[in-house]
Amino acid sequence: MPLFQSSTLITPDVPAVPRHIAIIMDGNGRWAKNYFMPRVMGHQRGVEALRETVRTCRDLGVAYLTVFAFSSENWRRPAEEVTFLMSLFLKMLEREVGNMHQNNIRLKIMGDRSRFDDKFILAMQQAEQLTASNTGLVLTIAANYGGRWDIMTAIQAMLKDQPALATSFTEADLSPYLSLNDEPEPDLLIRTGGEQRISNFMLWQLAYTELYFTDTLWPAFGRRDLEAAIASYQKRERRFGRTSEQLQEGKPHA
Repeated sequence: MPLFQSSTLITPDVPAVPRHIAIIMDGNGRWAKNYFMPRVMGHQRGVEALRETVRTCRDLGVAYLTVFAFSSENWRRPAEEVTFLMSLFLKMLEREVGNMHQNNIRLKIMGDRSRFDDKFILAMQQAEQLTASNTGLVLTIAANYGGRWDIMTAIQAMLKDQPALATSFTEADLSPYLSLNDEPEPDLLIRTGGEQRISNFMLWQLAYTELYFTDTLWPAFGRRDLEAAIASYQKRERRFGRTSEQLQEGKPHA
């Protein structure tokens, strides 16, 4: 049974500061182009933006941060860019995991690992193992991840474990097999770069997540941008299917 239940099955608490933030880190290539740099320089600068975002989340009391680093569709990009992204990700794991561990950050990586080479898979496993007992911010990096892949893989794993469910199963039956089943659903999704779509990211988990889109390109995204996104979230009325009147009735009287 998942530690946190689905927002479609229960009405979750609404924290003032998002407990879980998800980010689609978009705009690296365009940022580099704006500065007449190769696209790969945008990806390098994007790593710095991620470092700052992690620090800000820790400062603000965010418990979970999930970032979309590489989608299952990103393999369609030019081969040299994909190769660079893989190399950058591997270097980040090797260089950053020690610092994460010292700062009590737990690192998780979700996605289909079948297309990564053995060295890459080993680095991911070692990074996760090193930080597994840490109790601070949980940083999840989605690599070769897709929301439809997540759901299909979960169904296949569930039916392998419980064949009798092939004719009928519930959301509660499936939930334990989904990625991040041990985390609360994201309260806030941020997408940088001006696009307004979720691009096959966490399709199941984003059912009642608040969406925030900004024109800021990811390499330029900093503390003030994150604070602005959280400020927008704090103005939202999160009803989870209820009416505004029901929310007002549930508030304590002054």
